[in-house]
Amino acid sequence: MKKTKVHVKKMDCPSEIKLIEGMIEKVDQSIKIEFDLVDRTVSFYHNNDASSILKGLDDISLSGTFISSEDILESEIPDITPSVEAKTLRYLLAINLTMFLVEIFVGFYAESTGLIADGLDMLADSFVYGISLYAVGKSIAVKNRTAFLSGIMQITLGVLCLVEVGRKFYLGSEPLSNYMIGISIIALIANVWCLALIHRHKDGEVHMKASWIFSANDVIVNTGVIISGVLVYFFKTNIPDLIIGAFVALIVIKGGITIIKLSRPQKEQAKEKQECCSSKCS
Repeated sequence: MKKTKVHVKKMDCPSEIKLIEGMIEKVDQSIKIEFDLVDRTVSFYHNNDASSILKGLDDISLSGTFISSEDILESEIPDITPSVEAKTLRYLLAINLTMFLVEIFVGFYAESTGLIADGLDMLADSFVYGISLYAVGKSIAVKNRTAFLSGIMQITLGVLCLVEVGRKFYLGSEPLSNYMIGISIIALIANVWCLALIHRHKDGEVHMKASWIFSANDVIVNTGVIISGVLVYFFKTNIPDLIIGAFVALIVIKGGITIIKLSRPQKEQAKEKQECCSSKCS
């Protein structure tokens, strides 16, 4: 077994990581990879000729500078298995499923579109975390497919949120502001906890980036529901609740579209690599 370390000057955002992983799958799926974005280095643990790895990097326009290569024992290979990712995703899944049940039950009782929409958002996130948990350790193609599926689920639930907003607008509702505010504060605490758990993985592979996007969106959504609850209390109208419900639906749909874009084939990702690194990934 050999450990080959390569400096990749252009590796400065997650899209390059995705491209390199895809390249390695074509060269030899048994190769293990360890990334260091800070130093822009990649360590390859392999049995084949290192020249095939360097050629593969050239083929995806990420030419690498050879640093070192040494023989090592199998026992010296670091644990690169994504066990930490899996553990984090289990926590996220449990938190979001619990909050989904709480918000849906209280949302219907309190006649709050905002709470119901946020509950459906929690359910969508639960789907994402469950699918992401399944994707941990799988191939890049599987991760892309699961990310695409989670994006479709997000959009579907977002549309259902909009339908519920329209139904309440037509039939009327009397949301209970105290329940809206109280439950949303609990949900906000839960989502900040989720955000803290996922933070270390936010620049990881597509399935983990999906999890980060949804958790970040949830914090915004919870804050919005709290504000709408205060407005319902002071103005005695359901309009703020309907507005936040529609806002949540659009956030959910936008998140789904973002994930679908992230799950596109690597050739499309490569075309936008420079644009990504100069704007979003800088």
